[in-house]
Order: sequence, then structure tokens, then C-alpha cells
Amino acid sequence: MTDWRTLSRRVAFVSHRLIGWIYWDPQGIERYVALGVPNGFGYYITTRAGHLGDAGTDIVTAAYFSIHPDFIRTSYELLTEHGKPADAIRVRDEAVLSGLREFVPDICAELASMSDTLWDAADSLPLSGRIMYAAQLRHRRPEEPLLDAWLAVNCIREWRGDTHWAIQIADGLTGTEAGVLDGAWRNYSDDWLPRSRGADDAALAKAYEVLEQRGFAKDGIVTNAGIAHRQGQENRLDDLTAAAWQHLGEDSTIRFIELVESVGEVLIDRIDATGGSIWMPAARQRPEIGN
Repeated sequence: MTDWRTLSRRVAFVSHRLIGWIYWDPQGIERYVALGVPNGFGYYITTRAGHLGDAGTDIVTAAYFSIHPDFIRTSYELLTEHGKPADAIRVRDEAVLSGLREFVPDICAELASMSDTLWDAADSLPLSGRIMYAAQLRHRRPEEPLLDAWLAVNCIREWRGDTHWAIQIADGLTGTEAGVLDGAWRNYSDDWLPRSRGADDAALAKAYEVLEQRGFAKDGIVTNAGIAHRQGQENRLDDLTAAAWQHLGEDSTIRFIELVESVGEVLIDRIDATGGSIWMPAARQRPEIGN
């Protein structure tokens, strides 16, 4: 029998690498700066959210869950002075297409050939409760099959992200609490992960207080029980998000994994070179802790 949990985990990992580099890409940021946005502030927020930005910052904040509302609000205030969400999407898409052709040319033809089947998998997923997925679902570029394939993977990836937050919310975690557990599970030190999303000392103190009450932390350190709890959430996530890939089929899923694995280090090196070696945690290897 196919081990779909493992395949789901592997395909999520390579999908994070295929998608994530763009949010630290100098070409994309330069295009964003050219809109008039000072220093490209908010490029990650607005280009990733896409047309969801048209719904307003409160909706975007709800979708991002763990990112501080002030950062999201300022990102859109600056964009609005110089353009619209559609402009952010356009410059991101331009950078994706040129970047793939420049940095990973060996996979472009085969990835482009998978566009229709990847969108078929994306379309197979249930819409309810998946707000970031829904915002990407109709954003397609069939005239550019390479970009279109990337957009399909992005859509599936955002469905996983929405599902991830649903699991965290159903577990009663705030964004900061989830960030503390996630950072510890990924072996990130000094609460870098929740701080990178805007959590300050007061928010972290409150998060640890709650986590200690649940037995997930002690004296400001996440416990083994907390790590195991976070691993259990990840297992649940892998199980739930196998759905798109089961629709695609085992052979095609493995073909996609192996294709992106062949350039995965090139893509993560792009983030290392342009943003640093700590960003995009989900695209980085971590020790396995339990099953």
C-alpha cells in the first residue's frame, strides 16, 4: 500500500522549495520597489496574499493567522499609495517566470508539461474554510504553462497552509503559541520564529504561560511533550493534505517530487544568498522527532 503520509510530507517539502524562493527574490523585490513602495516593504505579504488583498487587511490578517496585524496593515498602506494588489501579483508572476528560467532551466519544460494535471489536482480540493487557497484558485496563466504549473502548486500549497492553521486553531492555539511550538519543533533558537512574525516579549510571555498550563513548556522552554504534540499536528496535516496528490496519483506525484528534488538545493540556496539561511523554515531539513 502507498504510504501517503510520507509522500504528502515529501511533496509538501519540495513544494515549499519550488514556491518559497520567490518571496526573497531580488528581481521580484526590485519590481515591487519600482512600483514606488519604499524598500519593497511588504512584498512578501501582498504578493503572497494575491487578490485576497482586495478584501481588506482584516481578511488578510485572518488568513495569515500568526503574522502581526500592524505589519500587514502597513504593507497594504504602502502598496495602496503606489498601486493595487493586482500590481503586486503581476510583478511577482514576472519574477517567478524569469527566475525559473534563469535558475532552474533544466526542469522548466517538464514542469510546464504538468500544468493541466496539477490544476486538476488543485481543483479537486474542497473550498470551504480555505481562504488563502480560495484567493489563488482562479489566478491562472494558461498562456504561460510554466508559470501556470507554478501557480497550481502554489494553490495546493496554500490549501495545506489553510489546513495547518485550522488544525492549530482547533487545538486552541494562538498564532504566537503555535509559533513557539513550531520553532522548537524545528530547532530554531531564541524564539526566532514567532519573533519573525511580530511577537514581542509580552506576547511570548503570555504564550509560554499558556503552554506551561498545558504541559507543553516549562521555565520558558518547550518540553518533550510539546514537541511530541507539534509532531502529532504535523502527522495530521500530512494525512489531510495527501488529498490533492492522491487525486494526481502516485506515479505523477513521485515524478513531481523527483523533478523538484533535483533542483531543491538550488532554490533554497537562492533564499540563503538573498535573505539568509534561516528564512522559509518549512523548506529546510529538520530532524525527525517521532511519528
